[in-house]
Amino acid sequence: MTGDAQVLLWIAGVHLLGLCCVAVLLIPALRDNNTPPVRRNDSDSDDGWGRGPKLPPTPPAPPRGGIPLPDAEQSSVRLREPGRLSELLPRPERRPAREPARQPAHTPDR
Repeated sequence: MTGDAQVLLWIAGVHLLGLCCVAVLLIPALRDNNTPPVRRNDSDSDDGWGRGPKLPPTPPAPPRGGIPLPDAEQSSVRLREPGRLSELLPRPERRPAREPARQPAHTPDR
């Protein structure tokens, strides 16, 4: 067999194998299925992800302990009032200016 004949035989074999695979995949798709698909109403829906129905949310845990922060101090500024926070707080005191270094008093020499 020559090289050209072998290449032609390989190409025909690959095409024949491909046609067989396509036929195997198409036969189940083309068969007549007499049973209709089962229809579900919306109440049976589980969102299609196989997780089952959604559970109701858990209620929040009750608060622990008694009065919250019994030793807390009241703030001097309420943030709910209108205005800016800088307007409600007192301005800090300025640092005192440093006095220049003292020089000894000049005494006249006599």
